[in-house]
Amino acid sequence: MTRSVLLPVLLLLMAYSLQAQQLSLFTQYRDNAGIINPAAVESDWLGFGQNITFGASYRAQWVGLDNAPRTLVARGSYLYADGAGVTLMAGGYLMNDQTGPTGFTGLYGRIAGIVTQDPEVGGFSIGLGAGAVNYRVKASEIRLREQGDIVGTTDQSQFFPDVSLGLYFYHLIGRNDDYFYAGLSVPQVIGLDLTFQDENGEYTTKRVQHFYGMLGFYKFFNNDSFLEPSVWVKYAPGAPINADFNLRYYLPVNLWIGAGGSTAGSAHLETGIVLGDTAGFDQTFRIGYGFGYSFSSFGPAAGTSHEINLAFSLFK
Repeated sequence: MTRSVLLPVLLLLMAYSLQAQQLSLFTQYRDNAGIINPAAVESDWLGFGQNITFGASYRAQWVGLDNAPRTLVARGSYLYADGAGVTLMAGGYLMNDQTGPTGFTGLYGRIAGIVTQDPEVGGFSIGLGAGAVNYRVKASEIRLREQGDIVGTTDQSQFFPDVSLGLYFYHLIGRNDDYFYAGLSVPQVIGLDLTFQDENGEYTTKRVQHFYGMLGFYKFFNNDSFLEPSVWVKYAPGAPINADFNLRYYLPVNLWIGAGGSTAGSAHLETGIVLGDTAGFDQTFRIGYGFGYSFSSFGPAAGTSHEINLAFSLFK
């Protein structure tokens, strides 16, 4: 069996089922906090005081391996900056993920309420996300060693609802108005038991809930720079807990650099630039790039990962 067909066969035929992950493992996960947790306050608000954000991300995993995962995300968010009591936060995103002949496209909206006296000081938020996902299998593109195997030749597509829940807390601490934040979320509350069947047989995809935790700190300096250490913890039933650690530094010259690693044996680097009205941070455009590499036994054979993140944010 050639490498070009190995991945699709593993995805569809292992023990008649596959436990699939919903979200891509973003390198620049702080910029996709609203996707990971519907209650999360965006990094643009914590780092720059901007309450409206539009962004897009493209991630290529396992570069060098045919039919490797590709993920494209477009997102937007809004925080009502003048509220008190319960402040509104809303947004949504569109995600498309493709791995060989299998893939999904999901459209989600999210709404959250921040219990606070002043959103700039901090608060506790509860968020709900809801949407619909289209799962598809292009069976006609699967090339098997033995024709007429369990997978048929008819393309399949099914729609399913999806719900996400999250909790999030952030607050100013210290003399320099530094921020601390922490969150818990289940981005996929509704489980999935998806079976495609025709006269040649059937195959099943099972999707289980994933539990995420995020913790971080913004340390601001007098020269308009700041340091952000953070950790993203992921857990799924039947799998070991995985923690991703990252340290990102925004320089006063509108440039940032970052590095990190995970307990799964991977390391990643990132960098980017900030364009626009950076003096007052009223309106900015950011371009970020992330690079990942796995040091596990499977990593070198699977290749590297590359991620591009674009974000336009402003204060209104």
